[in-house]
Amino acid sequence: MLVIVVENAPPRLRGRLAVWLLEIRAGVYVGKVSRRIREMIWNQVVHGIEDGNAVVAWSTNSESGFDFETVGNNRRIPSELDGLKLVSFILPQPLKSPF
Repeated sequence: MLVIVVENAPPRLRGRLAVWLLEIRAGVYVGKVSRRIREMIWNQVVHGIEDGNAVVAWSTNSESGFDFETVGNNRRIPSELDGLKLVSFILPQPLKSPF
């Protein structure tokens, strides 16, 4: 199983994803593809995301049962702890006063 979620993606990238995967909600694509096809699709996302961001998750034979990668600016950043991939949050920067 493969899941790709895009935010602020250009229409041409969304159309490209729809060729290979089913868009079940706006910006959420799912499908069952081989590793080779998954890597080809993700490569297109990485090169076509522009100012947006995306995450891909897929089934693996690991302790968690899945793996994921991200691209683009987002407050959620993947981090690894004892071999498990987790998600860290970047705190928003406070606005500085001009005085």
